[in-house]
Amino acid sequence: CLGKLKEEFGGKKLSKIHINVQASSAAADRIFEVLDTKPSVVEREDAIVLAEEIETIAFKRAEFSYGEDPVLRGIDLDVKAGERVAFVGSSGAGKTSLVNLVPRFYDLTSGELLINGCNIRDFTLASLRARIGLVTQETFLFNDTVRANIAYGARSQAQADVEAAAQQAYAHEFITALPEGYDTVVGERGVRLSGGQRQRLAIARAIMRNPPVLILDEATSALDTESERMVQAALDKAMQGRTVFAIAHRLSTITKCDRIVVLQDGRIVEQGTHQALLDHDGVYKRLYNLQFEV
Repeated sequence: CLGKLKEEFGGKKLSKIHINVQASSAAADRIFEVLDTKPSVVEREDAIVLAEEIETIAFKRAEFSYGEDPVLRGIDLDVKAGERVAFVGSSGAGKTSLVNLVPRFYDLTSGELLINGCNIRDFTLASLRARIGLVTQETFLFNDTVRANIAYGARSQAQADVEAAAQQAYAHEFITALPEGYDTVVGERGVRLSGGQRQRLAIARAIMRNPPVLILDEATSALDTESERMVQAALDKAMQGRTVFAIAHRLSTITKCDRIVVLQDGRIVEQGTHQALLDHDGVYKRLYNLQFEV
């Protein structure tokens, strides 16, 4: 039998099979390790569907830690529907940790996170996350068509809806200029597109799902000035009529937000409008002056 295999595949090819088997075995071990991992966020057996409109999202004495050292301390924050709230602060201040609590990527260590006055743990994860759109600094695109990437996770797959979302994200023009238009395959992680184009597809994907809550985690920080201008225009469009949690290192991108919350060492130290915080002459003004070398 071995001799027959050698005749069909050649001795050199057969000798390399064990290398592929070993590599596949290692990959399979990692896959099953991930699949067997127990999630830290567990849905309650009596969880209910979040069906009503989201009117308020409130943190009450909220604290969170990944280990022994707390990342967030005594957070009190009330956000109303349609309000655009930006979070700023130095690296490690707790900005991303705070917004990651809203879709329950993590649970609070202590305190409460309430939606319409109800504990966020009362709702099913699927119904909660269906109401939230997320655009991050690193966009994940599949090795599929532009259309499939925009429609991913949306209820509608209609071409008209896909194009409408792309137009709102200022992506329709560059998409139609691609070799196959909306049928163009973007490559693994969108390698065939520029950074700004990838971000606008991510924004179109978020718009396509039409979530009432939108989380923007440094969505423009990795872009050049020209790409940032286009992406910021798309974000401004996407934020209209939605409750927004925005994280930004570039303070120029959040000056129009209704409220800016300044975090330092896991605590809220200031909050207000852009102009009010500049007049206050505190942490925000210092960050602003450092960034713009005033």
